[in-house]
Amino acid sequence: MATAELQETFQQYEKIFKALADEKRLKLLNLLAVSTEDSCCVCDLEEEMEMAQSKLSYHLKILMQADLIQREKKGTWHYYSINHEVMNKTLSEELCCLFRKSSNNTDVSCGC
Repeated sequence: MATAELQETFQQYEKIFKALADEKRLKLLNLLAVSTEDSCCVCDLEEEMEMAQSKLSYHLKILMQADLIQREKKGTWHYYSINHEVMNKTLSEELCCLFRKSSNNTDVSCGC
């Protein structure tokens, strides 16, 4: 990876890990993951999290800035869902590839 591209990759993972480094945000992601619906209304999340809307909005904003969740407006309500593309990428080998040492000290090609 080129230096600028690598720096951008590191910055994106920093946002993701900061977003994941909070128990409330992990619980929010879990609620979205186990939901029987494709997306969850913010009103349902507020009730489930037993959290004031202002605090819930703060946590949702951080998850959105890390691109871990998506928001869709339906009428007057916002509905949230997991961004599966980013989540799968984060939980895949791509991240591991950044820290593997190749046998010939060059960039590792690990199929990412």
